[in-house]
Amino acid sequence: MDFLKDANQLIKRFEDTITHPGEVKKGTKLYTGVDLGTAYIVLAVVDDNGQPVTGAMRYAEVVKDGLVVDFVGASRIVKELKAGIEEKLGRELETAAAAYPPGTAGGDQKAIKYVAEGAGFDVAALVDEPTAANQVLGIKDGAVVDIGGGTTGVAVLKDGEVIYVADEPTGGTHFSLVVAGAYGISFSEAEKLKTNPERQKELFPVLKPVMEKVASIIGRHIQKFHVDNVYLAGGTSCFPGIETIVQKGIGVPTWKPDNPFLVTPMGIALSAKRREG
Repeated sequence: MDFLKDANQLIKRFEDTITHPGEVKKGTKLYTGVDLGTAYIVLAVVDDNGQPVTGAMRYAEVVKDGLVVDFVGASRIVKELKAGIEEKLGRELETAAAAYPPGTAGGDQKAIKYVAEGAGFDVAALVDEPTAANQVLGIKDGAVVDIGGGTTGVAVLKDGEVIYVADEPTGGTHFSLVVAGAYGISFSEAEKLKTNPERQKELFPVLKPVMEKVASIIGRHIQKFHVDNVYLAGGTSCFPGIETIVQKGIGVPTWKPDNPFLVTPMGIALSAKRREG
């Protein structure tokens, strides 16, 4: 749809800057988004105009269902990614935002903040993941759903304001577990298999029940509201055809950007800029 055109262009620019960092003029303020995912930790950097500068990511198993289970490991990875970006840009990264699944309790939210602070960031904002994703999508009315590695988070928006958030365990980890069981392979092998474009058509019927469960979670949380459209973000939304299963399950038109994986990290960075700017 046309309203995702701007989001797609922004994310494409972010993709490009990961390998070819943007030029940073002297005196430009930089803002970093720290996304502690179940499968990947991603850092996204924007300038004071909200334009992508660069980013970095690494596979990690330091978060489970939105909770930090390896604080030392998480802090080390964020610190190393931060250092790599700083070396690439020749600039120190100071201000950041971090994000949490909507259902995360206060103490667990603080743990996510402490990881970023432990890596040397001044954390200007702590936001829930679907709200952060909407910084990129720019939805005024509808529901933004972040399907991550461990959880599915839902934010309902009306007139540009978030009026409801919720989160339940089910995401990419569950996809991998189903694939591992169906094919008799290890979890790590299943993780690789599900992201292989040549095998995803074959995997679709195997994963359809999990997609239907995701749809039921979404449907349950939006049923109290008048939602005309649902917008998907998060790495698990990258699986081809998931939007058709969700739409069929909830009976509401469902859309996703070209690269849902990078939407939330970019949105977290924009949240830091918005809070500071």
